[in-house]
Amino acid sequence: MDPDSVKSTLSNLAFGNVIAAAARDLQKEMVAKDKAQSAPASHDEVDLDELLDDPELEKLHAERIAALKKEVEKREVLKRQGHGEYREITEGDFLGEVTGSEKVICHFYHREFYRCKIMDKHLKALAPVYVGTKFVKLDAENAPFFVAKLAIKTLPCVILFK
Repeated sequence: MDPDSVKSTLSNLAFGNVIAAAARDLQKEMVAKDKAQSAPASHDEVDLDELLDDPELEKLHAERIAALKKEVEKREVLKRQGHGEYREITEGDFLGEVTGSEKVICHFYHREFYRCKIMDKHLKALAPVYVGTKFVKLDAENAPFFVAKLAIKTLPCVILFK
């Protein structure tokens, strides 16, 4: 082994270590600079009592509570109308159910069809999530009038009434 090549190799290793240390220092400086820029310029103390007594915040809080109460009342009214659940209706109930709500999803099904059972499972899971929409199912075999009027040819058939 040549002493000059060993010396050169050691010199290269030392130079690599110096460059790596410089890169780490530069990275630390950049992170510190970013933190300093993202921190607020003034470190003024905020009086919490002053914030709690702010009339605008109180007004916003009251408006939000009123909106939440209104939303809860609307949800209760919809639940009383049959929203939030997936239920079976008869041909005689069909028009009343469909015209009585703004949005209705009706599943025309046959008891023996496997794909209708799959659709039932999914609609049953969706009904409680979308309370604004009424979910109903109608046995196509027992509702020949609406099957003919709506030109239903394939089951399962899901129709949205708006």
